[in-house]
Amino acid sequence: MSDTTASQSRFERFFVTTPDRFDPDNKYTEAALERHKREGLELAVRARWIAMALTGVLLVFLNPNWDVMWYHFILLLLCGNGWLIRRAGRVGQSRTELLLIFADLLIMTLGMVVPNPFSDDVRPLAMQYRFDNFQYFFIILAAGTLAYSWRTVIAMGSWTALMWTVGWIVAWWVATPIPGLSEAVAAALQGYPAVAELLDPNSFMVPMRVQEVIVFMMVAVTLGVSMRRLNRLLISNAGLERERANLSRYFSPNVVEELSQNDEPLKQVRKENIAVLFIDIIGFTKFSAGRDPYEVIEVLRGFHARMEAEVFHHHGTLDKYLGDGLMATFGTPVPTPLDAVNALSCARSMVDIIDRWNLERRRAGEQEIQVGIGVHYGPVVLGDIGANRLEFAVIGDAVNVAAKLEAMTREMGARVVVSDELREQALQQAGSAADLMAGFVRHDRQVVRGVDQPMTIWTL
Repeated sequence: MSDTTASQSRFERFFVTTPDRFDPDNKYTEAALERHKREGLELAVRARWIAMALTGVLLVFLNPNWDVMWYHFILLLLCGNGWLIRRAGRVGQSRTELLLIFADLLIMTLGMVVPNPFSDDVRPLAMQYRFDNFQYFFIILAAGTLAYSWRTVIAMGSWTALMWTVGWIVAWWVATPIPGLSEAVAAALQGYPAVAELLDPNSFMVPMRVQEVIVFMMVAVTLGVSMRRLNRLLISNAGLERERANLSRYFSPNVVEELSQNDEPLKQVRKENIAVLFIDIIGFTKFSAGRDPYEVIEVLRGFHARMEAEVFHHHGTLDKYLGDGLMATFGTPVPTPLDAVNALSCARSMVDIIDRWNLERRRAGEQEIQVGIGVHYGPVVLGDIGANRLEFAVIGDAVNVAAKLEAMTREMGARVVVSDELREQALQQAGSAADLMAGFVRHDRQVVRGVDQPMTIWTL
């Protein structure tokens, strides 16, 4: 890095209106900041309108005269400018927004420093500073914390302190003291010079003016530091949201939840009894022959989207896509008391979804889709495989048997084939599997390729 670049970087660090840096490729960060800014501006404008309305009522109570309309005019200007700021506000540095914020503070300053043109009350200009009007700047500063970055909040504090200081210095320079007032107060309070100085109508009370801006700057810096911490937390949370979204591209919601809440939730290899489901489109090779590849891809997308939704809806884990099919597990990464029930319910729901989809396809003059589903319950080995690019693997006889049962749907002329082990487990978990097994037909001692002993299976 060159000296010029380093100096520029150090300078930008102290440029109070520079927006916080964030990863431009992180759409979640940008979206979070945009949402935060929009919501903050809405809250700030509403808070301003409420505060201005209450202030208007308070001013009538403090000054029940027609000349109070001057200050009501100032309040209306501030409300209108707040609306413009909301329209111009965006994430990043906006010159228009900064100009409107500057105009906001300038309107406030002039409204408090310039004598009321509608008042016929003759008083020294220094008396303008006896009403403690400076405290109203805290309303603008507090509302700024709802929408702006920490740098902008500190900038608002700096601009306010500068404008107010310049205002009272100019007023002190051009003010013409009313002759005799200071002398009369001093004579009345002879022997109490400090009290006479405090009550002198011609005195601008410089120490009080300095105290106002110093305290205001201290509050502005404190609020700015708090805003910086809040923005860092917001950006950090946006990063976590991005990481969680990236995980959800590869894992089902229950796996993402487990990954996000634990440091190494899937690392330990273990043996569990789970339900495994395979689903496949029957005759997809023939279906695809001669069709436009884009049409085939759209069919696969529609199929996968519908089946994936049913897996997740029944608390399953999408293990992998298998071309024109998929494999799902129920009981991973953590077993539940209803894994077999969920798997059986998912299989039936998949059949219903395919039927509804086929109804839509018939109406559109498109060929129907036929599927085969196999479900089994049994022991598997779970754990991460790989070194840097990890994959959560499910391996075991239950996986192989479920795949074989799915293949048997062709020879059995069935849409769903489930093992008796799954049925028995569902019966234990649900108390009664009558509804879930409605329509299933039992087949005893069926030979399943790759399985040593004949199996009892149920077909739908």
